[in-house]
Amino acid sequence: MAQSHEVRPAAARTRRDERGRVSGVERKDVSDRQLEALLARLDAIQAELARINRRLEANEGFLVLAKELRGLNESLNAIAYAALGQSPQVRRRRAG
Repeated sequence: MAQSHEVRPAAARTRRDERGRVSGVERKDVSDRQLEALLARLDAIQAELARINRRLEANEGFLVLAKELRGLNESLNAIAYAALGQSPQVRRRRAG
C-alpha cells in the first residue's frame, strides 16, 4: 500500500512563559511519514514512562520494607542487650 505524502499541519515549536508554561504553539506542516515517526516516538516514550512508573511503585514498596527491617533490627538489638543484662552504648550529641 503506497503512502501519500500529504502535508498536515502540526506543532513545530512551543513558546513558554517565564514560569515554563506553554503559552503558544507555532504551526508547521508535517508529512504523513514524519507524523508516523512522531507517533512511533510518542508510543516508545509512553512505554518507557509506564516501565518507570512500575519501577517507582516497586521502589516505594521496598522503602516500606526497609523501614520495617530497620525497626526489627533495632528491636532485635534491644532484645539481645536485655538478654545479656546490658544496655547499648549510646553517644549523645551535645545540644547547641
